[in-house]
Amino acid sequence: MKPKKTTKDTELSNDANLDADLPTSKTKLKAEADAQQALGVKLSALSKDKLNKLNLPEDLLTAVLETKKITANGAIRRHRQYLGRLMREIDTAPIIEQLSRWEGKNTAENAYFHGLERWRDRMINDPNALSEFIALHPSTDSQQLRTLIRNAQKEHLANKPPKSSREIFKLLREITSSGTSAATEESDLPEEE
Repeated sequence: MKPKKTTKDTELSNDANLDADLPTSKTKLKAEADAQQALGVKLSALSKDKLNKLNLPEDLLTAVLETKKITANGAIRRHRQYLGRLMREIDTAPIIEQLSRWEGKNTAENAYFHGLERWRDRMINDPNALSEFIALHPSTDSQQLRTLIRNAQKEHLANKPPKSSREIFKLLREITSSGTSAATEESDLPEEE
């Protein structure tokens, strides 16, 4: 025999359907507000140049810049809450994406930098790598690059800090990023060996 359905059983099944229609809980709203406030605090730690690159609304940009001037604890707390309120009024997805790129969490950018490191290491260890790179990037100042490579080799043999090696990396980044995007340059980078 099947047990009879009671009114409690039907009430429970109706409650499950109602949960889908309920508004967001206070706990979830509080967590979202805290996340927005934390994002505002993270923005206040950025330099003015980076803030300008984010294309923030004028009132938010002003509030973020004012954050650095506030020193009193109570005022800091209130201002963070104000930042959180302003952050809730805008779409934060592009901001979060750009911040992750700047923090080095973007895999395409990481792959690009690893490719530059491979070029640098090949140039220091393989004399033919420089001519390959110049063939790909004809506007390269080959004399400057040769000098840096020679200095990097000397530094490596003398167990000195890799100052010239870092300079090579910076120069390669300038050469490959000027006029082209990182995504198109990845195809020019050497494969892992």
